[in-house]
Amino acid sequence: MDISVVIPLLNEEESLQELHNWIATVMQSNNYLYEIIFIDDGSTDISWQVIEQLSQKNKSVKGIRFQKNYGKSQALDAGFGLAKGNIVITMDADLQDSPDEIPELYNLIINEDFDLVSGWKKKRYDNVMTKNIPSKLFNWAARKTSGLKLNDFNCGLKAYKNEVIKTVKVSGEMHRYIPVLAKNEGFNNIGEKIVQHQARKYGITKFGIDRFVNGFLDLITISFLSKFGKRPMHFFGLWGSLMFIFGFFAAFFIGLLKIHHLSTSVKTILVTNNPWFYIALTSMVLGTLLFLAGFLGELIIKSNPQQKHYTIKEKLNF
Repeated sequence: MDISVVIPLLNEEESLQELHNWIATVMQSNNYLYEIIFIDDGSTDISWQVIEQLSQKNKSVKGIRFQKNYGKSQALDAGFGLAKGNIVITMDADLQDSPDEIPELYNLIINEDFDLVSGWKKKRYDNVMTKNIPSKLFNWAARKTSGLKLNDFNCGLKAYKNEVIKTVKVSGEMHRYIPVLAKNEGFNNIGEKIVQHQARKYGITKFGIDRFVNGFLDLITISFLSKFGKRPMHFFGLWGSLMFIFGFFAAFFIGLLKIHHLSTSVKTILVTNNPWFYIALTSMVLGTLLFLAGFLGELIIKSNPQQKHYTIKEKLNF
């Protein structure tokens, strides 16, 4: 199979028929062997009924229905797990991503051997204050932290080699950072293509300003995980040991100083009245806790298999 198109969605009943027709036209005009995988992330409208109707008319349409809303990352993970195409294209269901971009994205992967090509919505039709400016700040921070020179990390329109999506595990809210996750797994040939962005035609956006707050928090998380995710002891153990050693020698020095003053009959304050005693004690306690956190992290990684944090209620055409 040439292409799998993976489309997570939430309450997009108005756009699904038009999006399907558009994708099918592009695929047929280029003679691609394809599948369209719609992942219904707990919609409360009739999105699933529309997907059922589309799957009856077109056997290339497949559906995954979640028991409830779990989030875009979980929807993508479910779609990635079942995608069979040599090239996997992801896009949003709101018609703001253009299926006409698919042939060029496909050719970039096939002809130029990119592992991943990320879309760049250089000209956006979103609200400037609530989306465009926060998005620019977010992308700047993501570039500085990850080292990837992408202009638009959050663009839903991306193309991947199949082995990339089978290797990368997407969870939590990490869908924004799939290129970073791919880089961490050794897929370094990552490109970017300017894509057409269209104004939303139906409904309202499902994302609020809080997604940028969550995005920055996720950025901190993934920055840490990329360096220490598989070896937490290297971080917690190091800092824990340093703090414990500092506290131990500070306490040892305070004890020696007290003994010296007693032996020379020099009047001095009680050890418990010395603020450095409490600094040393706190440092030793925190150092011990950090070391234990690293040790427990190592045990969890080695003993806890990865689990899917979502429940699939129904599948179509798989």
